[in-house]
Amino acid sequence: MASRSRSCTKGWTCAGTIDLKPGSRAFRRWVKAALWPLFLAPFIVLALSAFELFGLDLGANPVEALMHSLGKWGLKFLLITLTITPLRRWTGWSALVSYRRLFGLFAFFYLAMHFTVYLVLDQTLNLGLVIEDVIERPYITLGMTALLLLLLLALTSTRGMMRRLGRRWKRLHWMIYPAAVLGVWHFYWQVKLDTLEPTIYALILALLLGSRWWHWRRQRSGLTQAGSTVQPAR
Repeated sequence: MASRSRSCTKGWTCAGTIDLKPGSRAFRRWVKAALWPLFLAPFIVLALSAFELFGLDLGANPVEALMHSLGKWGLKFLLITLTITPLRRWTGWSALVSYRRLFGLFAFFYLAMHFTVYLVLDQTLNLGLVIEDVIERPYITLGMTALLLLLLLALTSTRGMMRRLGRRWKRLHWMIYPAAVLGVWHFYWQVKLDTLEPTIYALILALLLGSRWWHWRRQRSGLTQAGSTVQPAR
């Protein structure tokens, strides 16, 4: 009887079949398993292009193309991560939150690969040149700061760290907002002439941050109105 109860808590129904209802733990595991190859697909295509396999290539400047593509994919995943909370509020589907960590980790993965290409292929592991770039080129300073913030968030994204940090964990993970701002700013400053794409990213980010501010204002207004209806004790 005890073993049967344990199986019911691990995504199995008490009849012994897998519970794949939307929102169930087993359903979320299947969705995440399906998302992994989908999220890795851009990286695989870029890797094949870097080695010029299957007729793919990165053009005349492969290092720059690889670095920029990885950076843009990282920003896309970062913006999708920030989209999950507003989307959950609008749709009421709370299960969306369970996928937020996966999107965030892939955002960090692509941005870490973006930096790795810069460090290994562009700067040939010359840390002196990297430090010089960070000091003298503001857009690289912004990008490095954003990456360090995301590294901190990735290292503290586990359930164990959530338990250890308690309430401080949520405050720490607010750092995703300045990290996103710095990342989009880095992209905008990095492109010199054609700023259309980074401008689109900036508008999307402004919309996402604006929706959070609007929700916060509504909550605060609701609390203020609720407090004003309470009659003082006599």
